Order: sequence, then structure tokens, then C-alpha cells
Amino acid sequence: MELHLAVRAFELLLGWSLLLQTIEYLRLGAFDRVSHWPVQRTELPLRPAWLKPALDALMQPGTYRAMLMLRLLLSLLLMAGFLPLLGAALLFLIALVLLMRWRGAFNGGSDFMTLVGLSGLWLAHAVAALTTVEVGWRAGLWYVALQSVTSYFVSGWVKLLRPEWRSGAALPVFLDTGVYGPLPAHSVYRNPTLARLVSWGFTVWEGCFPLALLDVRLAFAMCTSAVAFHFLVFWYFGLNRFFWSWVATFPAVIWCALT
Repeated sequence: MELHLAVRAFELLLGWSLLLQTIEYLRLGAFDRVSHWPVQRTELPLRPAWLKPALDALMQPGTYRAMLMLRLLLSLLLMAGFLPLLGAALLFLIALVLLMRWRGAFNGGSDFMTLVGLSGLWLAHAVAALTTVEVGWRAGLWYVALQSVTSYFVSGWVKLLRPEWRSGAALPVFLDTGVYGPLPAHSVYRNPTLARLVSWGFTVWEGCFPLALLDVRLAFAMCTSAVAFHFLVFWYFGLNRFFWSWVATFPAVIWCALT
């Protein structure tokens, strides 16, 4: 995969992920029953002194919606390949504001992986402004790829350290919380042997993910299996953000495996 193809794939997937997230935010509105801003603002630190007034202004219904509409426009520009340095910086800053809006995360790790993608995007543009476009995108894609493979490795390592994952006992408990949960009493995933095998399969697969950077064939295999994994997470748990947030990083992983 040539650099410009990797860049375009990354921009398209990240832009699409941001587009879907922003539509979700717009549908929720500025003030919702799940997370009321006047209550959340009391949890913010008192310093710096300007933080709460600034966020209060941004969280006004009209201003908040305007910020989301700007994010929508910037996402479309990103997908079209016309996003400037200022646009990349604005996307990053808006992401930080939204993290504060939702007590650190709206949808767990997917929000932080989105922030990784936006950090890599901003880094690419910033370095390009100081050097060349090629150097900038090399830096940005490597940053995204390293963060992506590390996220899988850490997840696998955590599972390895937890006895409930090593024994397989955690798997049915985890699946019980899914959209279609709890699991039926006769579910195959309640079989201790199968649950142990599946748990170890995920643990080893995630722990070995950094090997994707050693060879492009490994990268394709790991990324393809990850697409299937995240689709299953979406199917069982309804976490669509997880699918697109991680898939957006795969062009960087594949490109870095080639270099």
C-alpha cells in the first residue's frame, strides 16, 4: 500500500467514524436525561478558573449544536481530503470538549481510540507544516499504528493476568451483558471447556497483535480478524463506535507493516 492510499483510507474511515458519532450526539441534543450538563459541571475541577464558564458557554443548546455541526462539516472535509491544519486542530479540540461533556468518555475505549486517530491526524498536519507532507504523514500513521496495536496487546495482557479469564469463567458473565443477554441456560458458551478455549484464543490473539508490524501478511491477517471481532462486538453489544474507531486505524497498521 502506497503512502497516499494509506492516507486516503485513513481519512475516509476516520471521517466516517466521526460523522456517525456526531449524528449520534445531534440526536441526543444538548441536554438529555442520561447525562445532564448542569449536574456534570459540578464534577469538574475548580482550576483553571476559566474552565467552567467556557464550558458553560459551549454547552448552551445553540452553541453546542453549532459545535457539532462544525464537527460534521470538518468530518466531511476530512473524507473529501480537503481538511487543513486548522481543521485537524479543531477536530482534536472538539473531541476534548466532548470528553469533558461526557465525564471522560461517551462510549468507553472507542472515544479514546477516536482521540488517537485525531491525534495522529493533527500530528501529521503539524509535522507537514514544519517539514514535508510525506514526513508528516509518516509520523502520523506510525503514531496511530503503534497506539492501535498496543491497545490490543494491553487488552490481551490484562486478560492473561486475570484468573477469571484464564479459566474461562469471565466469558459467559461478559456475554450475559450483551444486547441479547443473558445467555440461555443451554448456551454453548456456558460450557467450561469451550469458554476456556475461546478466552485463551482472544487472549493470545490480542497479545500477539503487535506482530502485525513485522510483515504485511500478518498485518492483513490480524486486521481482517479484528474487523470480524469488532463486528461481533457490535452485533452482541451494540457498540458500533468500537467497530469504526478501530477499523479507522488499520490502514496505518498495514502501511507501517510495509515500511
